[in-house]
Amino acid sequence: MKVSIITVCLNSAETIEDTVRSVMIQNYRDIEYIVVDGASEDGTRKILQKYRNRISSCLSESDKGIYDAMNKGIKASTGDIIAFLNADDVYAYDNVISEVVPLLTADHLDAVYGDLAYVDHKDGSKVVRYWQAGEYRPNAFYYGWVPPHPAFFCRKSVFERYGAFNTKYKTAADFELMLRFIEKHRITLGYIPKILVRMRPGGRANTIRGVIEGNKEIIRAFRANGLRLPLQFFWRKPLLKFAQLLKRPAKRE
Repeated sequence: MKVSIITVCLNSAETIEDTVRSVMIQNYRDIEYIVVDGASEDGTRKILQKYRNRISSCLSESDKGIYDAMNKGIKASTGDIIAFLNADDVYAYDNVISEVVPLLTADHLDAVYGDLAYVDHKDGSKVVRYWQAGEYRPNAFYYGWVPPHPAFFCRKSVFERYGAFNTKYKTAADFELMLRFIEKHRITLGYIPKILVRMRPGGRANTIRGVIEGNKEIIRAFRANGLRLPLQFFWRKPLLKFAQLLKRPAKRE
């Protein structure tokens, strides 16, 4: 079963090589690696050129934002499973894909997700926040739950059936997509209780303005999918994030 891993980037020279290498060391053989670069001007393309023989497809052109770039990656993909690993992220170990695929196939699931660790920007071994997703329960999105998007692996057939990212959303299109797939259409899910991805914190969604914009888009996302957004969502969601700061992952066996 082929896995298409999509990395979107823009002026990511500081971190892109770590991301690429974490894909290159995966011990699963059937990987299609697609990089969509938004016409970087900082040396990102020069770094990507070093790995041109191991990157299946590398597109570098201007786009209409991160979700437009992700949609380009989906369109270019030929794999059975799609995953997104952004330029600030790395896979936590070399057999992430080898653990995901058997669970998807053996249980005939639509998607599999795992946990995520936010790490220090300079020291990738230092965990600053631990996103323990936990098992999905029906209506969990109503209470602030959402799986970490970089640790979400989904069959391409689900994208073909229910659509890709809605580019009308600028900060919460990944939330809307997973809300649509999981809560509205009830795709079948599997959970791996391990850190699959390490992420450096940052980006628009982590600014105060970004949080406000994101919450507005979340309200729109529920309405667009015909789902009722309960009031407790907006006090439970911050509590879940605060709890992530207190948790620490168990040592991997």
